[in-house]
Amino acid sequence: MLWQALTAMRDLRRLHEIASILIRYGFGDMVRRMGLSNALERAGTALHWNEATDFAHMTPPERVRRALEEMGPTFVKLGQVLATRVDLLEPEWTAEFGKLQDSAPPAPWAAVHQQLTEDLGAPPEEIFAAFDPEPLAAASIAQVHRARLEDGGEVVVKVRRPGIRPILEADLRWLARLAELAETERAEWRVLHPREMVRQFGQSLRNELDFAGECRNAERIAENFTGYTDQDSPPVVPGEEKPDADGAPPIIVIPRVYWQWTGERVCVQEFIGGISGRRLQAVDQAGLDRKMLARRGANAVLKMIVEDGVFHADPHPGNVFYLPGNRIAFIDFGMVGRLEEERRDQLIRLLLGLVRNDARSVVDVMLDWTSDGVANEQDLLLEVQSFIDRYHGVPLKQLRLSAMLSDLVAIPRQHHLVLPNDLSLLIKAFVTLEGLGRELDPGFDMANQALPLLERAMHARYSPATLLRRGRRAAGDIFSLLAGLPQDISRLLRAVRRGRLEVHIDVTHLRRVGDQLDNAANRLVIGIVVAALIVGSSIVMTVSGGPTLLGLPVFGLVGFLGAVAGSLWLLLSILRSGRGR
Repeated sequence: MLWQALTAMRDLRRLHEIASILIRYGFGDMVRRMGLSNALERAGTALHWNEATDFAHMTPPERVRRALEEMGPTFVKLGQVLATRVDLLEPEWTAEFGKLQDSAPPAPWAAVHQQLTEDLGAPPEEIFAAFDPEPLAAASIAQVHRARLEDGGEVVVKVRRPGIRPILEADLRWLARLAELAETERAEWRVLHPREMVRQFGQSLRNELDFAGECRNAERIAENFTGYTDQDSPPVVPGEEKPDADGAPPIIVIPRVYWQWTGERVCVQEFIGGISGRRLQAVDQAGLDRKMLARRGANAVLKMIVEDGVFHADPHPGNVFYLPGNRIAFIDFGMVGRLEEERRDQLIRLLLGLVRNDARSVVDVMLDWTSDGVANEQDLLLEVQSFIDRYHGVPLKQLRLSAMLSDLVAIPRQHHLVLPNDLSLLIKAFVTLEGLGRELDPGFDMANQALPLLERAMHARYSPATLLRRGRRAAGDIFSLLAGLPQDISRLLRAVRRGRLEVHIDVTHLRRVGDQLDNAANRLVIGIVVAALIVGSSIVMTVSGGPTLLGLPVFGLVGFLGAVAGSLWLLLSILRSGRGR
């Protein structure tokens, strides 16, 4: 099956690497079931099936994590995405996938230099006053170099690894085929919609390859922070290291983008010379206020989520820098989450339901978030009520928001409900942010920090201006519908008069019934052919003359052999269908 899906020989070497790694970590049975072994053996490639003994002592999540690391950038990214899906996976799996680090040795400088020359229009040493060929950091998709402009400004040059796109595309083709097999052959995986998950993952990964898109994300977030302030500072204009008109430096810094040298494979941004979020000892040595940094970082990310609807989905310590004056800089906007206004309203309704002990409102929001129905809505309601009772009355300082969200999304998982992808990014951002805040300040209270912002968002949801804007939008939609109604009715009547009215109904279960009928018809035809071969061969056996083999007519023997082959195929088909059920 997989062999027929592969349309080019270029995937074979990559498939051999993947199959060898899976076998080495004890997943040889998976390789066989996916058809990888047949595909590679038919291409003359040998697989070593006795390599799994060294990893037998590892737990299944650890073996999967190690295999993903060896399989390369696509699978490391996939594991990092799965680490956010607490609605799909048990905690031990998400915790193990959370250990995946996106790091790699630097790419050869000659290949990087050639690609930079193509993208910049000239060699980097001619574009910049100084360029360091030794990268500051190297990951699986890109690496970062430091450079200096002619005017003395310090910048970082992010370069996509040469030749990385064909590898990622081959991996995505393989993942798409794997998702198709999982959805058609395993009923218990069908509810997870693996093909849709792989499609979204592929789209996200391709977006991450486009550095121009990442820079657009950065500029949009920077624009949202224009004039941003908190209770400790006057209004500021972010995006620049220079003070604003009031003399106050920006609280939240987003690196400036140099668009004249930025494209799909390279981006040039302002260099941030602060203290990395991983160097907490250096934070203390610089005399910065840890509590203020934790509070400001939390307020900034919460503003992105609740007010702006565009947020940094991975605010881990490596993507955060601390600057003099207790200011904060965010970098690397390759993973950005988006929440539409409707989704933010749903989030507010859910939080209101939790605060007001209204389990029905929480369940309604959960069902709005999922595309599939729930088998027993009453059981879901009881579990949500039990969850609310468990956290109701807990003092805010004792409340762990990340743990509460993890427990909440575990409820849909038990009922085979899949949450939208944007919500998994939201939960990841909350969990990462709370962890970052507690590293800075062990007494950091995420719930108490979020509550004022959520209350403002709740009040703003019902403000006159918001209601007026929604009313105008609804009125515009209704007017547009009414304006197009005469034309739609005219088209409908014209189609009826011409006898060309068509009604399309797509019912998934009917498609499965059709497939079953098709299989039954195939078996019936094979059965008739087998019976005909037996009868015809029996008649041929009684006729004298013609070629013989072992004293028997050759044509009669061929007919009996064909009947035996058809009978075996029919028997195997029936056995396979029984295992599928």
